[in-house]
Amino acid sequence: MALIITDECINCDVCEPECPNGAISQGDEIYVIAPENCTECVGHYDAAQCVEVCPVDCIIVDPDNTETPEQLRAKYERITG
Repeated sequence: MALIITDECINCDVCEPECPNGAISQGDEIYVIAPENCTECVGHYDAAQCVEVCPVDCIIVDPDNTETPEQLRAKYERITG
């Protein structure tokens, strides 16, 4: 499953540098996560780093982009080559 950042985001800038896949970027109003690059840190860490550092808990599972752990692993392998 890819993650999404809700409109509760306070633009604190801590999540973007934590993403090992470069999936997080500044959107028009809040940070956004590109689902095609989000592996929830599978392959890099045991937990999603953006979720770990978010001070307002505004990063949640995207119900429109559900993926199994195996799919996330395959995405990680595709991204990292």
